[in-house]
Formats: sequence, C-alpha cells, structure tokens
Amino acid sequence: MKNKLFLFTVVLFTSILCLTFGCSESKEEAIPFDIAVIPEQLKGNSMVGQHCVFLVTVDDEGEKSEVPVNISAIAQGAKVEIYQSAIVEGQVAEVAVIPEQASIGSIIEVTITGRRSGLTDEKTITFEVVDWEDDRQEYATELRDKFVSWLETDHPELGITNDTQWTGTIVSPQWLIVSHYLFFSDEWEMHIEWHIMVPPDDWARIDLRRRFDELKPSYAFEISSVTANDDPILIEVPESVWR
Repeated sequence: MKNKLFLFTVVLFTSILCLTFGCSESKEEAIPFDIAVIPEQLKGNSMVGQHCVFLVTVDDEGEKSEVPVNISAIAQGAKVEIYQSAIVEGQVAEVAVIPEQASIGSIIEVTITGRRSGLTDEKTITFEVVDWEDDRQEYATELRDKFVSWLETDHPELGITNDTQWTGTIVSPQWLIVSHYLFFSDEWEMHIEWHIMVPPDDWARIDLRRRFDELKPSYAFEISSVTANDDPILIEVPESVWR
C-alpha cells in the first residue's frame, strides 16, 4: 500500500512539473523546422521510368532537435519511393519520383512534406514528362565499369570495387551533345556524363556523392579520351548534383 502511494505521489509530482515548466521531450519535439528540396527544378524534362531523385534536408529553427522529421511525398501520374525517410538536421533523404506511361505530355506536381509532432512543412516541385526512350544505359554502364575498375585500384579508401552493386537511371534525356546517367550503390551516387564527339574530344566524367550525408559531390574524375583509353584523372568537383 505504501509503495503504491509513493508511486502515485511521484507520478503526480512529475505531471505537475511538466505542466508548470514543460517536459524536455515536449520542448524538443515542438522545435519548428523547414525542409529544403534539391533541386528545385530539373535540367530539362523527364521520361517514363526515369528516377527523378530529389534530395531533402531539414533546418531546425533555433535549437537543434534530435527528434527526426518524417518525410513523405505524393505525385499524380508517378510512383514515389523514399530512401531514409526519417531525418534530423545534417542528414539527407532521397525522394525518387518515377513517371508512369499515362503521364507522357503532362506536368507532374510533386508535394514533399516533412512532419514532426504536429508540425509540418511542404515544398512543391513540377516537371514535364516527354515521350522518349532510354538508349544510353548500355554505354553508361560500360563507362561506369571503366571508372570502377580504376577506383578499386587507385582509390581503395572509397570502398568502390568491381563487386559493388549499382542501379541506374537516365537523367536529362533530351540533352544530346553531352549525355548524362546516374548510378546508385548503397553508399554512393555516381553521375556519369560523356561528350558525343570524336577523339580526342570524347571525354567522360564522373562525380561521386555520399548518399544520405552529402548534398553535393565530393569527388570527380575524368577520362580525357575514351577511345585512347586514357587513365582517369582527378578534376574539379561540381558545385551541385546533376538532375
């Protein structure tokens, strides 16, 4: 009986303190926030089946919260996949919007929402879907493998090897002189671009971004001439991801 009375007293006293001064957990969860979406606009149009990958971050207003913001997204005429959907400030979520066949010729509107304990913030992105076919996957994969073999030997600190598994998607399908492709492993995003020209101007480049931690690439390399089978060299890192 005494133990029950003591427990009741402790619970009552704690409740009074929370009502009077506020509990730390409630205070933490009530911190307002903003979400940012990168990019705000694609470089050109998209096509059916393309993974249009947007990066999402959180910016707490004032005090930094340890309570994650849950990221969700909706888009008419497209499938949506989210990777690392619960993030705190300093982490990066990925929202992949994949246009469907019925969306050709239309504008897709994507609404990305962050939620934390009753507080929300939303951003809206729009892009057009064109009738196009991916005719670049085979060559993009060939170029990727050239870079990967070299990275395994010359930059083992990156952890990229010939055994690394990748998934790919075309990006900027209507760009013709310079083609673009994205590949994703568990850890890395690799952007490949190549110049559709004859030697010695047939260069190929990659840049690498650590997924879920970085908003822009941290490494970049170039093969000056693919036909000449030049070894990759280190080049200046782009200031933003390619979308």
